[in-house]
Amino acid sequence: MTADGTRERTDLSDLVAERMEELKLSFRRLEELCIDPEAEGDASGAPLWKRGTLENLAKGRPIKAPDIPQLRALAAGIEVHISVVQEAAGSQFLGIDTVWSQDKQARTFVRGFRDMSPEDQALVLAFIEEKAPLPRN
Repeated sequence: MTADGTRERTDLSDLVAERMEELKLSFRRLEELCIDPEAEGDASGAPLWKRGTLENLAKGRPIKAPDIPQLRALAAGIEVHISVVQEAAGSQFLGIDTVWSQDKQARTFVRGFRDMSPEDQALVLAFIEEKAPLPRN
């Protein structure tokens, strides 16, 4: 629990730990793989994560929130789409949950969705469904 009584989130930590296990990666190897695919110039080819920071992240210890280049590098290292890493980081570091429409055509970002009452969650979902784009023929 955090100081304000909310649950500590570990979405990004869990994602990294799971992918490391699936890919059979050591922290040292993951460090080597965490290169921003969009980096240019001097930053090109340089890992953006340190082994110790990756270990702290994967074990759920506090770290500084990563920036966009670090998220791209981490996505490359654990071989997932950047959006998966962004959603997990948004949840862990900002308490922002991604909520999708039933048909997965629309999404919204809601702070603390998981902590809302079922009634409030239903209202958010109904709003998304109402505002979701109509299917194209």
